[in-house]
Amino acid sequence: MKVSGRQRVFHPEVELSARRRPLKRDRDFEAVMAAHGGMLARIASAYEADRARREELVQEMLLAVWRALPRFRGEAPVKAFIARVAHNRAVTHVAREAAEPRRQPLDEAAPSDAPDPHQAAEAADMQARLAEAVRALPLSLRQPALLTLEGFAPAEIADLLGLNANTVSIRLTRAKAALRARLNPELQP
Repeated sequence: MKVSGRQRVFHPEVELSARRRPLKRDRDFEAVMAAHGGMLARIASAYEADRARREELVQEMLLAVWRALPRFRGEAPVKAFIARVAHNRAVTHVAREAAEPRRQPLDEAAPSDAPDPHQAAEAADMQARLAEAVRALPLSLRQPALLTLEGFAPAEIADLLGLNANTVSIRLTRAKAALRARLNPELQP
């Protein structure tokens, strides 16, 4: 039985990397963002605490991904390609923001659209503390830590950042220690 184009299910990781063909901006952008769009928001939140600037950063990342799609050749998974484009855009954003004076204090009260049970509040608090702790890391530790939280293996992180695997492992060990110390100061000697 022949499946029509409308009934076909799109699996970006399998189909796009298997075909090893350039992605088309208009045709593939929505499918790629449906599969990996959440990762962009998480990456942006690791680099920007201010909600309005974070939303601007996500828009910049979306535009950068849209512009970069024709350069995808299938040498790496789509997720890795998207993460690299997003991290490059975020690093540019951090450099640009570092040159400007701080405009607003951090907004620690992030409202939730979900019901407000106790466990959801604890999870949200932990996630906010983790995001703040990741933002506090130096850039050399922040990138591998964030990519690890996104599910990338150290070898993949090494390829993404242009480092060797040992360097990534060392940075991850230092990042974990710094995060542990920041998140659990009472456990430190």
